[in-house]
Amino acid sequence: MDIRFFFKRKALHFFSVSGFLLILVFFSAQSSVTAQCFKENKAFKTGEKLSFLIYYNMAFIWVDAGKASFEIKNSVYKNKPVYKFDSYGTSLPSHDWFFKVRERYISYLDTVSLKPLRCERKAIEGSYFVNEAYDFDSENKKIYTFIENSKVKPKKDTLPLSGCVFDVLSAIYYCRNIDFSNSNVNDKIPIQMVIDNKVHNLYVRYLGKEIIADRNKQKYRCVKFSALLVSGTIFQGGEELSVWVTDDYNKIPILIEAGILVGSIKVYLSEAKGLRHEFSAKIQK
Repeated sequence: MDIRFFFKRKALHFFSVSGFLLILVFFSAQSSVTAQCFKENKAFKTGEKLSFLIYYNMAFIWVDAGKASFEIKNSVYKNKPVYKFDSYGTSLPSHDWFFKVRERYISYLDTVSLKPLRCERKAIEGSYFVNEAYDFDSENKKIYTFIENSKVKPKKDTLPLSGCVFDVLSAIYYCRNIDFSNSNVNDKIPIQMVIDNKVHNLYVRYLGKEIIADRNKQKYRCVKFSALLVSGTIFQGGEELSVWVTDDYNKIPILIEAGILVGSIKVYLSEAKGLRHEFSAKIQK
């Protein structure tokens, strides 16, 4: 296989298997665990759409691999108005012949508390498919799950719901509302997430502020974090990746970077529409 195709596949597989979405969960946190798990939304609004491009990079070599989008919509769930977070990821059409990726997450959240209510994931990753759903029952402190994939027949299960537990997508938007202005460098913040029918205890590490340039040389004032990864097919458990998010009220990711055996995978923000606040982290040229 051509070496370029090998690393394209690595980048695409990193993007899939929840990889790309999982990265973004860990970008914002405060220096101590808050007693209030859920907060009022001050960071985003309905109509926001973020788009990203995924690359493999080694020295001066750049290989494009895929793209993803995150969109916020109004919806109704069990006769109540909710936020519908809709994320879609895909390999580039020119790459589908050797490793096709189509992945969609949908998460429904309470518009006041930001509590997750339901999450759905459907994906095709090469020859692998997955269909998952999680229903959060806060009153009875249970998570009702449904799992089906190429290796597992349709299966229902019930998990305990204690404390602050998020699905991947709801955690992204919840974290954008956390104030990390009092964080100290190397502060480690725990977060619980349900992934692959299991509640994982993960963390983020605050690494301070930096100015970051995208591939078009546009600069942004950012806050940097590292994240603990869940063990998977590309990374071993315990490895970390780096995430840079805007140092403004929007708190949107600009760059995500993870090292692999040779080179790195980089994910760049390509477009941001419908932001709630002025994009003040963007440095005027």
